[in-house]
Order: sequence, then structure tokens, then C-alpha cells
Amino acid sequence: MTSKKRIIAALNSQPIDRKPIWIMRQAGRYLPEYQKLRKSNSFLKLVKSPELATEITLQPLDRFNLDAAIIFSDILVIPEALGQSYSFADGGGIKMEFKVDSQKKISDLDTSNLKEKLSYVFETIKLVKNSVGEEKAVLGFGGSPWTLATYMVEGQSSKSFELLKSLYYQDYKLFDNIMDKLCSSLVTYFKYQIESGVDAIQIFDTWGVTCPADHYWDMSLQWIQKIIAQLPENFPVILYTKNMVSHLKSLLKTGAQCLSLDWTVCLPEVYNNIPTRISVQGNLDPNILLTNPKIVENETLNFLKSMNNCHGHVINLGHGILPNSKIENVEMLVESVRQYKIEI
Repeated sequence: MTSKKRIIAALNSQPIDRKPIWIMRQAGRYLPEYQKLRKSNSFLKLVKSPELATEITLQPLDRFNLDAAIIFSDILVIPEALGQSYSFADGGGIKMEFKVDSQKKISDLDTSNLKEKLSYVFETIKLVKNSVGEEKAVLGFGGSPWTLATYMVEGQSSKSFELLKSLYYQDYKLFDNIMDKLCSSLVTYFKYQIESGVDAIQIFDTWGVTCPADHYWDMSLQWIQKIIAQLPENFPVILYTKNMVSHLKSLLKTGAQCLSLDWTVCLPEVYNNIPTRISVQGNLDPNILLTNPKIVENETLNFLKSMNNCHGHVINLGHGILPNSKIENVEMLVESVRQYKIEI
């Protein structure tokens, strides 16, 4: 069974010959070949150059025996395509060109010609697809409407999200307008990714963790449900959330085929509360890649043993790979998974 078939089978919660693996946010500062490219190119140039983005996407596959390629891109290409550009602040974090905090600014967001505006993403997908053929799966992604709105309305990275939450509580009509616009844009974006050749889409609802429990559905998940409902039937959609497993029933309502969960969750317990048609991705602590190969091997094998009888599991980190991760530890993680034999 090819790597691609293993990934698709796992996402469809079907039996597979061994557990697939990929590392979330594969490209990054932990790879010297990425660092070399980054020294002479801005991040946005790397994202917007299909040839460079393809090279970066394939770098982890050249080093490690992974089952999938994750397209090198950024969630904020959507607001930029709508007319709200962004940059990286000197002190860290994101800086948007302006705040989307009025009806006029929402109305001015231009959702037309997204295929042309984001053609560099679709071209990257096609180039990667041509490179990996049918052996490896190709994964696209995007931010959830709520997560994108946190940057767009706040105008920058935020810890309190007070402007967006105030909009939700005090002017829901305005909140509804921006979320609806983001929904329609993401549906278009994901459909073009699928048309270009991705085998699955991952939606990052990273900042859903900031939503009050009794408002999580209205603030975030309902919009994800609307997006998934407009994508091709049964197309694999992975939903990533952080510290939100207490909302498991609501997460399942979104229609996502796979739930990607962080390392604070006991995955075997999750399996007792989900239908067999739902698969799960995760959830090793990224910090183990900062230790040493022996610890990585022990942690990985213990985790795999705990997941031995669980259907449709795709092993991954519980969040993004840390920039100071050690390459020898990533090698051990992949090798440990490859060598592990599922007990029948």
C-alpha cells in the first residue's frame, strides 16, 4: 500500500497495513536547507513563489520517510487576497495593514478573482503533485473564519481578542457579515485547492480556544460546518483545535472527517466517544523533539501501544514542530513509527 493510500484509508477510518505519519507544519526553521533559503528570501516571497514553495514543501520528504507533503503556505493569504495585506512585526507576531472594524471596511473586502489572486498556491499544489505522483498524499490547509478574523479585526496578533469579541457581543450583524464573507472565500479557496490536486484539507481553528464555552459554536464552529457542507461530499477534511476536546460533540457536528487534537488529550479515551467513521490525528508533545533520540523512541512507542486498537489514527505531533527541534529526533520519530508492528 502506498503512502498516499495509507493516509486516505486512515482519514476514511479504514483498516491499514501500518500507521501513517506526517509532521504538522513540516517546513520550518529546524531544517538547515530551509534556513538557507530564508536568509536570502522574505517569508512572503517564499510563499508566493511556486518554485520556492514547492522546494520547501518537498524538503521534509527528501529527509524523512513521511507519508504526505503539506503545502508550504500561510493562513493569512486569504485576508491578503481580500485586500488586507500583512507583515511581521519587529518584536514578533503579525501586523495587518489595517483593522477590519466597520461595515465599510468589510464591504471593501474584495472576494472576486480569488483563483487569480491565489494562483501561486494552486500552482504550488500542481508542482508538488507532479513531483510526488501517486506515492505520497498532498495536503492543503487554511485558517478557520474565527481564527482569520482574530487577525483581521484586531489588526495584529492578540492575546485578549477584545475587538472581535466586542463585535460579536455588541454588533452581531457586523460580525455575521465578516464571517460570512470569510466562509464564502474559504469555500472557493478550498475548492480550487481540491481542483489543483490536494488529497485532504486541514482547517486550523487555533484561536477557537479563546471562545467562551457556551459561545464556541456560534463564534466559530458553525462557520466551519457551513464550509465543509459546501465541499465535495466525503472529501477528507481535518479539523485542528487546541484544548477544545471538551466540545467533542460540537466538533463532530461540523462534519469534519478527522479531528486533529493536541497533546493534552488522551486519544484512546477520545476513541470511546466518537463514531467509527471518524478518524483522529495526533498527538505527541512537540517538546519531545527537543530531547534525545532515546526519549523520542520511548515516548513514540508507548504512544503507539496505547493507540494499538484504535481505528483510523494518523500519528502526528499535537501542534506545530518547534523551530529548535533536533533533526536526529525527527528521524527517530519517523523510524520508530515505521518499525512499529501493529498487534492484531
